[in-house]
Amino acid sequence: MKNFKSLVWLAGMMLLIACTNQTTEEKPMRPDAPVAAKADTLLKEHGQTRVDPYFWMRLTDDQKNAEKPDDHTKEVLAYLNAENDYTEKVLSHTEGLQSKLYDEIIGRIKKTDESVPYLSNGYWYYTRYEEGGEYPIYCRKKGSLDAPEEVMINVNEMAEGYGYYAAYPAGISTDNKILAIAEDTLSRRIYTIRFKNLETGKFLEDQIENTYGGGAWANDNETFFYGTKNPVTLLPEKIYKHKLGDDTKNDPLIYQEEDDTFYTYVYKTKSDKYIVIGNSSTLINDYQILKADNPNGDFKQFIPRDPKAHEYSISHFQDKFYVMTNRDAPNFKLMEVSENNTAEKNWKEVIPHRSDVLLEGLELFNNHMVVDERKNGLTNLRIINQTTGDEHYLDFGEQAYNTYTSVNAEFNTNILRFGYTSMTTPNSTFDYNMESREKILLKQQEVVGGHNPEDYVTERLWATARDGVKVPISLVYKKGFEKNGKGPLLQYGYGSYGSTIDASFSSVRLSLLDRGYAFAIAHIRGGQLMGRQWYEDGKMFKKMNTFNDFIDCSKFLIEEKYTSADHLYAQGGSAGGLLMGAVVNLAPELYNGILAAVPFVDVVSTMWDESIPLTTGEFDEWGNPKNLESYEYMMSYSPYDQVSAQDYPNMLVTTGLFDSQVQYWEPAKWVAKLRDMKTDQNLLILDTDMEAGHGGASGRFKRYKTTALQYAFLMDLEGIKE
Repeated sequence: MKNFKSLVWLAGMMLLIACTNQTTEEKPMRPDAPVAAKADTLLKEHGQTRVDPYFWMRLTDDQKNAEKPDDHTKEVLAYLNAENDYTEKVLSHTEGLQSKLYDEIIGRIKKTDESVPYLSNGYWYYTRYEEGGEYPIYCRKKGSLDAPEEVMINVNEMAEGYGYYAAYPAGISTDNKILAIAEDTLSRRIYTIRFKNLETGKFLEDQIENTYGGGAWANDNETFFYGTKNPVTLLPEKIYKHKLGDDTKNDPLIYQEEDDTFYTYVYKTKSDKYIVIGNSSTLINDYQILKADNPNGDFKQFIPRDPKAHEYSISHFQDKFYVMTNRDAPNFKLMEVSENNTAEKNWKEVIPHRSDVLLEGLELFNNHMVVDERKNGLTNLRIINQTTGDEHYLDFGEQAYNTYTSVNAEFNTNILRFGYTSMTTPNSTFDYNMESREKILLKQQEVVGGHNPEDYVTERLWATARDGVKVPISLVYKKGFEKNGKGPLLQYGYGSYGSTIDASFSSVRLSLLDRGYAFAIAHIRGGQLMGRQWYEDGKMFKKMNTFNDFIDCSKFLIEEKYTSADHLYAQGGSAGGLLMGAVVNLAPELYNGILAAVPFVDVVSTMWDESIPLTTGEFDEWGNPKNLESYEYMMSYSPYDQVSAQDYPNMLVTTGLFDSQVQYWEPAKWVAKLRDMKTDQNLLILDTDMEAGHGGASGRFKRYKTTALQYAFLMDLEGIKE
């Protein structure tokens, strides 16, 4: 009898499973997911052994680019393609929704559009787009906006024949005749610089390979300073000088950075008086200066490099430099010093350090100084008359917003160009007269089809983290959203490098808001929204604060009935992808779905391998795992290493095969390990762009294919079909 009851129970369960998996026209039976092969690699560190069964997924650049791939390459590519096929199959019932979302998203973007022109050295410069084109057209007009248009670069024409293509102006000679153009055809952010004669429209024979994409013209109109990258780490490390017409192979090396935790770059001051070589690590900056009228002279050290920690920036004005420094000033202070004697002992204070105000930027004009300050998490623009000392702030009337100085190329003007946006207000460009205080709206981003900010509500909330710290949240939703715990909410976070994610408008996001979603930005520690200490408290041995803040914000939103665990979704990319990996290990029960884009999840292995691009430059952000204390702390949160046998939310992971910042194998390995260990039946999918890198597909619209895929994934989990 007991066996009979068991058989009846088993038959019933099989019937239930069969009914649950019954196919419908809308949602086909889920196919079998790819199963990645295992080949244990033993990683021995600090007397410990980590076993990595998916280490084999790594390919070199040469292997990825080979015309005839070897067997190992074929195996890796076959796995990635199998994952792509699986993603396509399991979301095939959403193809109509994806198509509708894509059309909807790009339908809000004005196809024929142009930027607000700005004046620089006698020319008005602007960028425009034409309907049917994926790429920008860079233009200018001489003297007046009524003058004939000169097309400097039509990127649509240059991109023909490439799967990926990016190009932009990298600097115009002082006489306005020669344009340097940076182009990338691999999505590795390795740029070739070419030169175009804007009078004849012809390219010069000069061509510089392996650059970081920037440079500076000397005032002789024929000397161009540029930087090249280390071929392995991809860190810019050398500065060269090129004279037009010379063989680039013979370009003299001006500077080489020997410390592989630094990256090196070169630029020209706004005053056009100096060429500056900059060197930066996470904790240290230093500069060398040379008068732009003397390109064959020797660069002079601004001040000696501090071997421990000193972050500062320099801006030239008349006969002096302004210096924004964190020397004995965590939130930075402003100093000034004569250009003829820049030693630190000669620096004089202009704006003192304030514990509640972060000094973020400086824009200089002949009569005015504009200081970018952050207080209580919001940016303020402070206008100072350099002659009278009078000052005032621009006023913005919203709870959460983002404002910034825009292109201000001219010194001799009282007009400040600035931008403004909020979660309900489209990006807006203003001219502001710093004398009369008159503000003129030049352009507001047009949302094709219409957008009424009054239809949406934005809130600034404060969640209490587990250690008592108040964490700000910027929230937006459409009027009618009910705070009953039943509404879907997408929570976004980043929380690294001191990068601040301000509240800003997104026409793309309207596709969520108009379908009943709320959208929240958790301004977690590791960013710099609340000042420099906010960053310091979310890095190195305090990194767990970043993850805990995000989780505690999620709990707050649930407690306040903005959503529930059944309807809460989380999103992050790159270092924000690390955030996603950490929170799903720590609190998977809080989320119904996760969007992880180009996620940095194999923290220990990546930071151990100094041959991986950008690794050495990030030791002061995450730690160096070759130090035991750092190794143990990084292991405690590394998403790949902390995957365990537990239930995980539904997850969509995206990456690019040619990503130079987060190698594709990190998300690929992570998905394989999750699929092998997780104990649930939730959806786990990996989508790899086989042509793109860290920023996704090139072009104006292609990238929104991925956005449509992500949104369709979220909406399918909510049962939204259109």
